[in-house]
Amino acid sequence: MTLSELWHATDATTLWTTPEADAVPCANVVASDLMSDVLMTDEDCPLLVTSLVSDQSIRTAHVVGAVGVLIVNGKLPPPEMAKLAETLHIPLARTALSKFRACVALGKALAR
Repeated sequence: MTLSELWHATDATTLWTTPEADAVPCANVVASDLMSDVLMTDEDCPLLVTSLVSDQSIRTAHVVGAVGVLIVNGKLPPPEMAKLAETLHIPLARTALSKFRACVALGKALAR
């Protein structure tokens, strides 16, 4: 699946993206608000799903090589977070779904 297909599966609104997002493959999801847990992942090119709306989410995504960050629970990240995502070329989106429901939708999409 591509990143844009996964965002579509969660009815996400894109906040910042790259032209390549439509073609970026993604087969793994990491969902956590504890960035220390995310840093322990060994998944290749995951999509980070979190409700933590701070620069720490973007910086952690950058360190683990995430293909993008999906903010859940309808939270709107501050402008600084979106600016950092743009600076580090990390696509950023948000969804009104809870983390659980977003993960269920992502799991169903990835199972196809």
